[in-house]
Amino acid sequence: MEMRIKEAIRYLGYGRHAVDDGTFALITEVFRELDQIKCAKSVYRIFDLQVKGADQIEIGGWTVTSKNLSKNLTGCDQIVLFGATLGTEVDRWIRRYSLTDMAKAVVGQACAAAELEEYCDDCQKKIAEEYQRQGRYLRPRFSPGYGDFSIYCQETLMRMLDCAKTIGLTLTGGGMMTPTKSVTAVIGASTEQQPCHIKGCEACEKKDCLYRRSS
Repeated sequence: MEMRIKEAIRYLGYGRHAVDDGTFALITEVFRELDQIKCAKSVYRIFDLQVKGADQIEIGGWTVTSKNLSKNLTGCDQIVLFGATLGTEVDRWIRRYSLTDMAKAVVGQACAAAELEEYCDDCQKKIAEEYQRQGRYLRPRFSPGYGDFSIYCQETLMRMLDCAKTIGLTLTGGGMMTPTKSVTAVIGASTEQQPCHIKGCEACEKKDCLYRRSS
């Protein structure tokens, strides 16, 4: 089973339980539609990084206070600011199904989330390949809203990437990203490879989460 289907099943809350044939067929159908309408775009910029202490970093004159992020970036001297989106058509597609076929809309939300994650992983892999040619290695993505890395940092991050012009990603007055199937993140880079750094479910202490990845 391809990874994005497994991720969509996880987002739907099945966890370790097997998905029924009807739901599996619907997921497969939704991914076929999604592949036809998505318009995935990404942007990144590289900045020098200073880790100023246990809870503070500086990125191109921007000071961020976060213990979790500082820990993630320990040993890094550069940072990649990253943004990605699946495009506005995906939002319209999900909204249309929410009016005509709620089951398909729910599956569409899960599939789009899995698609976006896979796209971001592919983008980071390409960036990592460029860095490795320079003898540098990337850390896992870390997005505003993770731990104590404030969600309000999203606005500055997007401004530094000029997301509105580069990939058509903006923030609403309420602080929501539009298109909604979008993500921003920072990625540390260092001269030392540290595979011990983990992310996501593997780093989370909430073992009983409905959406937890299977080990």
